[in-house]
Amino acid sequence: MALVLLLKDGTDSSQGNAQTISNINACQLVVNILKTTLGPRGSDKLLKDTVTNDGATVLKLLDIEHPAAKTLVDIAKSQDAETGDGTTSVVLLAGEFLKQAKELLETGLAPQSIITAYRQGLALILEQLDELKYSVGDKDGDLTTEKLLMNVATTTLNSKLLASSGQFFARMAVDAVMKLEEEDASLIGVKKVMGGSMEDSFWVDGVAFKKTFSYAGFEQQPKSFENPKILCLNIELELKAEKDNAEIRLADPTQYQSIVDAEWDIIYGKLKACVDCGAQIILSKLAIGDLGTQYFADRGIFCAGRVTEEDMRRVCKATGAQVLSTVTKVPPECLGTCATFNERQVGAERYNLFLGCPQSKTATIVLRGGAEQFVEEAERSLHDAICAVRRTKKTQAILAGGGAIEMELSKFLRLHSRNIHGRSQLILNNYAKALEIIPQQIANNAGYDSTEILNKLRFYHHKQGKRNYGVDIEKGDVCDTFEKFIWEPLAVKRNALIAATEAATLIISIDQTITNPKSEQPGDDTPVGGRPRR
Repeated sequence: MALVLLLKDGTDSSQGNAQTISNINACQLVVNILKTTLGPRGSDKLLKDTVTNDGATVLKLLDIEHPAAKTLVDIAKSQDAETGDGTTSVVLLAGEFLKQAKELLETGLAPQSIITAYRQGLALILEQLDELKYSVGDKDGDLTTEKLLMNVATTTLNSKLLASSGQFFARMAVDAVMKLEEEDASLIGVKKVMGGSMEDSFWVDGVAFKKTFSYAGFEQQPKSFENPKILCLNIELELKAEKDNAEIRLADPTQYQSIVDAEWDIIYGKLKACVDCGAQIILSKLAIGDLGTQYFADRGIFCAGRVTEEDMRRVCKATGAQVLSTVTKVPPECLGTCATFNERQVGAERYNLFLGCPQSKTATIVLRGGAEQFVEEAERSLHDAICAVRRTKKTQAILAGGGAIEMELSKFLRLHSRNIHGRSQLILNNYAKALEIIPQQIANNAGYDSTEILNKLRFYHHKQGKRNYGVDIEKGDVCDTFEKFIWEPLAVKRNALIAATEAATLIISIDQTITNPKSEQPGDDTPVGGRPRR
């Protein structure tokens, strides 16, 4: 039989179980890098001048090229986008699902059987999660909304750089989220100012942004107002010579002065209209030049040009102002207001603060720190806490943390597998065993004997029925993590289990990888280092 060449010469085509196992091994290398960052005693990674233990950030900075390992990067990104927390957990779970599947593949088990059983196991534990959750009003009404959110935020921050000041920043995160009336985290502004300590950070019930680029006359403007009217614009209040934008032909040179006068009339007309509308604070997305700045200063008006889109949006949400593209007949209802406005020195920067806003749907957190890397990681940590609080506020449901839920789900699957026969029993047992990676790694990262702790947890969950028992990193033992206020949002755990299982089944289903050599550029007849082809 003649050999038929279907693929270009030099194409690498690997297939079968060997290729699936090779993909799993590549994913394990990624998991090994990330697993030491899990838990309150997890380590940080230094990557490209960035210090972080956030799973999504680490994987992004690693710049992974392996196509199968990129799947782990994608699920970490999706977890971060969907819930804001649990990025390390989702990667560890996916890696452990793959590790357990590798053992089964090496025994000759078909990938399709593993995939089917994994999906069955996922469906079972998702149903069980609803049985294990706690909601507001549970436990004789002791679980209030504020207590719920505070403990969720504190648990999230315990594994972050801000753990030493967990209560301080947890209160900020909860207060900021409680101000929101919409599910839009962008309405919470986080500003970073170098210098000072963590405790110098503060929360603003309103809007705060760094003083914008200032022109001559800015220092003469008032920096404090009570109940001011605020005008938000998207126009440029700067003298622009028309000769730069148009061609003018004059028959009489004396007409040139009339053109110059017209230019001044235009800008003065705009400035006068801003003053006549009664505004005391004028903000614009575009520049307010020297002339406008001095004009407003002479009339006791504060102005700021080149305000960013994000800050302008939050100002409008908080004060009730509307962004206008003209100053002709400004309607009074388009002006915003706030109780107080002032300019405050924060470290080496000056900040404009809008406080006591009538439509207070936004908040600002100003973070302080001694180094740029520290402040950047503090922002990532606070972002995770804010996202966790938002999800908990929306679902009003939490789970016991510290690996307790994973142990309980593992126990549930092991018991369920006893009632079924065939290969599914073996696969479900391996799936259940993979769930134990979370408490095991938390104990390892804390420097304790994970084998001993896992054995204790199995005893309490299987024999004692203690469904909330997890790892106690303070004593190197086990404890009721719910009673110790170690809580996790239901949405975070649910999304992590779904994403991890989907990623694992996707990688297991790949039985062939085809890599083509780089195609030549069209019309290129000259090979590298050679003579033109004939």
